[in-house]
Amino acid sequence: MRASRSRRRQRRTTHASPLKSPESRASSCRAVRPTRGTGIARSACVFVPPLPLPPPGPDVASTVILVNLGTTEAPTADAVRSFLHEFLGDPLVVDWPAWIWKPVLERVVLRTRPRRVARLYASIWSEDGPPLRVETQRLGDQLQGTLGPETRVEVAYRYGSPGLASVVREARTLGPVTVISLFPHRTSSTTGTLDALVEQVVREGKGHAVQVLHPEPDDPGYVEGLVGRWEEALDEAEEEPEHLVLSYHGIPVRHDRREGGTYRAGCLRTTRAFLERISWDPTRATTTFQSRFGPEPWLRPATDVTLANLARQGIGRVAVLTPGFLTEGLETLEEIGVEARHTFLEAGGKSFLRVPCVGAHPELVGGLACLARGSMEARPSVADEGPHR
Repeated sequence: MRASRSRRRQRRTTHASPLKSPESRASSCRAVRPTRGTGIARSACVFVPPLPLPPPGPDVASTVILVNLGTTEAPTADAVRSFLHEFLGDPLVVDWPAWIWKPVLERVVLRTRPRRVARLYASIWSEDGPPLRVETQRLGDQLQGTLGPETRVEVAYRYGSPGLASVVREARTLGPVTVISLFPHRTSSTTGTLDALVEQVVREGKGHAVQVLHPEPDDPGYVEGLVGRWEEALDEAEEEPEHLVLSYHGIPVRHDRREGGTYRAGCLRTTRAFLERISWDPTRATTTFQSRFGPEPWLRPATDVTLANLARQGIGRVAVLTPGFLTEGLETLEEIGVEARHTFLEAGGKSFLRVPCVGAHPELVGGLACLARGSMEARPSVADEGPHR
């Protein structure tokens, strides 16, 4: 086993990360840096306040806000019920007519799911709290250290606490704000609802301009972070997997069609970039979708069905990556780490390797720092901004 690990390391030295050296990282930053007047790369929304900006002064400070989906406050039925009510009550997440969905949500979903989901949360809860919050905060702390004290870095959540709306309201009283989502694949139920909320907050009253950035599906820092986690997991594995499954959060087929197929296309871009980076035969990898909810068709192939089929076809060793989740949570630790593992082994599989989420990997932190710096450097100085009307 030790010899095989050594050979794997030797093979990987021929594919050095483009972000390993300061020079190449600077080059990567230049590649994603926008030019003045053109927006932020290919993935930004710029919201300007409808009222004059407050006058510049010594207390003006730029703020970067990292935004993740959110999590329950506690592994209890009441806390889960509150979180699900906010999350599933968002019409951009579940877009059924209110007269149909509201009774189903309140009379069925919120009465039946909280206890079961609370037990699942309890199984992954740590002494420091829910993994999603712990890892998101760690990512924010690392980004703060990279950007330095001249920029404030805050962490917020689209659902739960601290809420994105309140964090944006406070930050834009101090200076320009850059919101960076942890959603590299765009769809109405993630990036769409985040954009809508920020725009709503900005239109409430005066304050500094807010820019929203969404990482690209093949952003170098993101892909290199995935590669880093893959290499770490592979070094600990007894044998190299025969097949890779890259599992992304699913969405209804109807949503993807309405949005021009951009979500599925983005997931495939990530898969392609990752496989090219590790020189893996694409015929030995499958892009799948997990976390189905509700009766309508969702994107396929489904992760659980794929894993069972691979085992029945005689594939004994698989590795599962979850590139759509930048931090660990219920969907990765329980749905993949427990349920998917059980599905594969029960169907006859022999070895199941779950690759951890990218989390606060230095390559991802560097990529996020590039986005933030590009945003701030493209923005006119506070003294030059003038009033936005």
